[in-house]
Amino acid sequence: MDDNCIAEKKRLALSYLTEAWEEAASAGVDVEILAHAAMFRAFADLVETYGEEAVAGLAHTLPDRIRAFEFSLSRVVQ
Repeated sequence: MDDNCIAEKKRLALSYLTEAWEEAASAGVDVEILAHAAMFRAFADLVETYGEEAVAGLAHTLPDRIRAFEFSLSRVVQ
């Protein structure tokens, strides 16, 4: 699978997740609860696919990636 195909699938997946997220939020589910449920589901699927050690390694990289704004949808630069 080439990089363009992967990028398009990622955009499509994010679009579906965003739609479901907005629907759940509109139904009254708190965004903090949505976030915890989404992380649980994501990690559970990754563990099933790659195993605990590989996912623990991925999770270990998250603090630096978060601090590098990889997961920030909007950021204020001062």
